[in-house]
Amino acid sequence: MNSEVLTPLLDWLDLAGVAIFALTGALVAAKERQTFVTLAFFALITGVGGGTVRDLLIGAPVFWIHDAWVAAICLAMALFAWFTPTRWWGGRFLSVADGLGLSAYAVLGSAKALEYGLPPTPAILMGVITGCVGGIIRDVIAGRPSILMRPELYVTAAALSATTNVLGDLVGLVREWVWVGATAAGYGLRLAAIRWNLALPAYGRD
Repeated sequence: MNSEVLTPLLDWLDLAGVAIFALTGALVAAKERQTFVTLAFFALITGVGGGTVRDLLIGAPVFWIHDAWVAAICLAMALFAWFTPTRWWGGRFLSVADGLGLSAYAVLGSAKALEYGLPPTPAILMGVITGCVGGIIRDVIAGRPSILMRPELYVTAAALSATTNVLGDLVGLVREWVWVGATAAGYGLRLAAIRWNLALPAYGRD
């Protein structure tokens, strides 16, 4: 994380997003009965995937290369998953945890893009990419149906968080409150989508 550009709250959002996504990646590997090395790999690739793509696109230093805490957090999440039984993480836990990481990362991605001088629309897209790419990489490598192919809202929740953050920045609201509110908005939509299977209309033409 570039401490000269971003604030401590965004640093915490970044680490929280990394931890949550890393845990979901490690748990996917654990459910497949993989080795600890595989759990650690899944934790790292899921935790840093979206942020890496974002930084490459906006011309920023790749955040986890310059911050030793990121890889350490991913390893800690892999260890945590390794020493806990998979039955603890049944049901909708992965989707709920992933939704929190999604919304926090979408806010972080859009905020960092704004700090690097991107216009509003590309900044929103950077938020969506930051929130979604790690989970997509995780699912593709694991050979699972991508989370994008599930019926309930997912990318839309990331877009809501990123858009709320960018709009709040444009009108000059206190950034810290905007970040918290934008994260809550996207996470609330994602939880509602999981609970009630909310989805956008699907293409239905022959």
